[in-house]
Amino acid sequence: MSTPIVECIPNFSEARRPEVIEAIMAAVRSVSGVTLLDRHSDLDHNRTVLTFVGSPEEVEEAAYRAIARAAELINLDEHQGEHPRIGATDVVPFVPIRGISMAECVLIARRLGQRVGETLGIPVYLYEAAATRPERVNLENIRRGQYEALKEEIGVLPERDPDFGPKKVGPAGATVIGARQPLVAFNVYLTTDDVSIAKKIAKAVRHSSGGLRYVKALGLLVEGRAQVSMNLTNFRSTPIARVVEMIRREAARYGTAIHHSELVGLIPQEALIEAARWYTQLDQFEPDQILEQRLAAAQQEASSQASMDFLDALAEGTPAPGGGSAAAYAGAAGAALAAMVARLTLGKKKYANVEAQMYGLLERAESLRASLTAAIQRDAEAFSAVMTALKLPKDTPEEEAARQKAIEEATLNAARVPLDTARMAVEVMELAAQAATLGNLNAISDGATGAALARAALTGAGYNVRINVAGLADPSAGEPLLAEIRQLEAQANEIEARVRQQLIERGGMPQL
Repeated sequence: MSTPIVECIPNFSEARRPEVIEAIMAAVRSVSGVTLLDRHSDLDHNRTVLTFVGSPEEVEEAAYRAIARAAELINLDEHQGEHPRIGATDVVPFVPIRGISMAECVLIARRLGQRVGETLGIPVYLYEAAATRPERVNLENIRRGQYEALKEEIGVLPERDPDFGPKKVGPAGATVIGARQPLVAFNVYLTTDDVSIAKKIAKAVRHSSGGLRYVKALGLLVEGRAQVSMNLTNFRSTPIARVVEMIRREAARYGTAIHHSELVGLIPQEALIEAARWYTQLDQFEPDQILEQRLAAAQQEASSQASMDFLDALAEGTPAPGGGSAAAYAGAAGAALAAMVARLTLGKKKYANVEAQMYGLLERAESLRASLTAAIQRDAEAFSAVMTALKLPKDTPEEEAARQKAIEEATLNAARVPLDTARMAVEVMELAAQAATLGNLNAISDGATGAALARAALTGAGYNVRINVAGLADPSAGEPLLAEIRQLEAQANEIEARVRQQLIERGGMPQL
């Protein structure tokens, strides 16, 4: 499984001051590993939507920095715009993209909400999948009356109390944070400036007033045209084509038509494919007929083959990859199993009290898996460096001296690389032990297997450290490495005993 990716699409109540948006974007970019994919600013709405992705930890930090920067630069008491809002950073949704569950995104939202409330003094409301109350699932309920009404009601009406932060608002207003599935933000412009028509059409198409399921809509005046502004919260159940055609028919009723439409932010490819299938009546069409999709599938298949390619290379009669690479491979497999147990635990009511530990475990396990996977190649490269040093010229005393120095340095490095693997293997063992102790009972054997694989990684790495240290001309240079390996093995013995005990106590396994 590849590194987990989370999408964040924060909405900021500013579009008319480019320098403010640039400062907020800089805050996002300041987090290494986060990729800013898109910016959409609307002057009439006076609102900017950013889209960025990255690992869960990176995206959470970027969202916090953006919220903090927006609070410094945006004053809601001075803000005017067509779009409803209650905060400088109005809404911050997290969307699971790859290798992460909705339950994990809920944990991100709640953790960020608490941090924003406590450190920035901004009231935070949780919505959608992260909501703590049924009436707060829908954003519209939280944003009722906008910033102006919230200022009057917060701290007075109990139903307006935030989930985190103070029961009062400052110039930055309040922020709504949550987790949801991908949605399509979609606006349709009409060939009229009569906003009352847009409002009537919005009422006809939105679900809350009897229209299409999974459609939220408002009628606005934007750029001199009547606009139907929408969020399509489930494009699979209510596709874009169906929404557009209903708007077209409703507009005709009032003697107007669709002028053009626009996307706010990004859209899943699947949504456009379905629209194309509908309008072109390609009833027999299959997504894998798209060139780019077929190419991506082929590349994924090639990636899946990489593991088998490594095993084939390991079986060949060549010195590298060898035992050190195999040890790193085993450690990565152990980390993958620890991550698997964490994912099988998150979101289960029975294990709600260990969600925080499981999320932390998952993050670290995935980080170790990536590092151990990289160590597979590093170990092979370290061995190759030794072979290269052995082939250096030795015809003169100077060349021989330089050769011996290069051999010594390469050999010492060839011992240090598996020592890194050994350190990570013991950490994986500890994570696997936690998974077996706290995680989903149905996956206890998977956690134990992860610990066993990590122990095998430690053993293999230890062999490689010792054999390379034995090859040093100066054995004293390798003594600290040997001492650390012995210490790691002692730690591993203690962890292994704990895992066995958990198998007996929680798993009902007979005494080993």
